Amino acid sequence: MRYTTVLFDLDGTLIDHFQAIHRCHAYAMNQLGLPEPTMAQVRAAVGGGLDEAIARLAGTAQVAALLPHFLSHWKATHLDDVVLLPGALEILKTLSQTGATCAVLTNKRGHAAREVCEHLALMPYLKGVYGVGDTVWLKPDRAFTQHVLTALGSNAADTLLVGDSPFDVQTALNANLGFSGVTTGTHSAEELKATGATRVFDDLFALHRHLAG
Repeated sequence: MRYTTVLFDLDGTLIDHFQAIHRCHAYAMNQLGLPEPTMAQVRAAVGGGLDEAIARLAGTAQVAALLPHFLSHWKATHLDDVVLLPGALEILKTLSQTGATCAVLTNKRGHAAREVCEHLALMPYLKGVYGVGDTVWLKPDRAFTQHVLTALGSNAADTLLVGDSPFDVQTALNANLGFSGVTTGTHSAEELKATGATRVFDDLFALHRHLAG
């Protein structure tokens, strides 16, 4: 099927931002004298938004105290070591050249997501970048996805969502989107398939070949 709109998750799908994310969680924990999380713990905690990640790492009662420390360090350092995942630029260029509407749908804060996409020169290939704080919703809420589709002038039946986590699978299922998973982020093919994904690829190059074919 040829999709006219392709929505991409950001962290673990188009970009690798885990060094910065881990660094800021570790910094925030240090400010309160809490043990630093491992990278594995951080990778397992992300996907549902920053507040949920902090709650998973330190408990719900610590979210309000840790959040300002995370955000202050994030603002100062988050562009230091973010990189594009292999194949990200190529797939966005190809989709844009063939007339598809591409956008980012993420549970990263919207302003931070746009800063990263600007920094990595992705904005020319994106019709929009939508994240936390841009609406009252988070993935996998159907209302968030519908808001984005309406803003883009797109239809669910012609839209593919690409992501790396069960949050993305559920987002697609809730909104009746097509879904393709990639294992470049937080979850394995088996884990994605267990939550309902039927098409999972090793990386964006493999997905690119599938879409081109």
